[in-house]
Amino acid sequence: MTRPLLLAALLLGLLPACNQNQPETATIAQQPATPPPVPGPSLTALADSNVVALLTPYLQEHPGSEILLHTRLGTMRLRLYDDTPIHKANFLLLIRKGVFNETLFQRVEKGLVIQGGRSTNRTIAINRYRLPPEMRPEHFHKKGALAMARYDDEQNPGQLSSGIDFYIVQGKKWAPNQSKALAGRKLTPAQIQTYATEGGLPSLDGKYTVFGEVVEGLDVLDKIADEPIDAYKWPKKDVNMKMEVVGG
Repeated sequence: MTRPLLLAALLLGLLPACNQNQPETATIAQQPATPPPVPGPSLTALADSNVVALLTPYLQEHPGSEILLHTRLGTMRLRLYDDTPIHKANFLLLIRKGVFNETLFQRVEKGLVIQGGRSTNRTIAINRYRLPPEMRPEHFHKKGALAMARYDDEQNPGQLSSGIDFYIVQGKKWAPNQSKALAGRKLTPAQIQTYATEGGLPSLDGKYTVFGEVVEGLDVLDKIADEPIDAYKWPKKDVNMKMEVVGG
């Protein structure tokens, strides 16, 4: 074989090896990148004793106020209050960690509240912890109010809020004398008027922390409250939710 023919043969012999490497390179390029970890304290590190210390800097570093809550019956826009910072930070953290995306509305009482946050299919590890109360006289249980539930009052004299169970008020309209008699604290004239014209649940005022409200989608609240329920007040057809932070 002459030298030119030998060189050509060697080049042809290399081509199959180059082609064999191409699919491997393409496969590697298509591998999805590992998403960066969601910032904020670990949900397994939260406890009654450290939530303020952990959540206070988190809110400063990762603020937010506007939330979208998506359900099969529509979407509600929620606004979180600045003067309930621990409840606000906790809610933002749980949303960003994806916790509420694995939950549903497990309690529906028409004329009272819709309550969510529980899950029978949770994959995200989270401790059981509670939040210190942040009750403010200006935040009351009008229709659309967002608040955290509370349990074990006999063993919970500090009225610590649940870390995960929240509710949204539907309520009903009350005459001024009724709302004043039912409220757990003195109401302002504006609050009395709101209970009379928009409705709510004055009997919960002064007892639970209201930390936000529905600013769009009250009709979705009514639709969820109208869902057929079983003997345990659980909707017969699950009302799952997805939440996202959309504004500061």
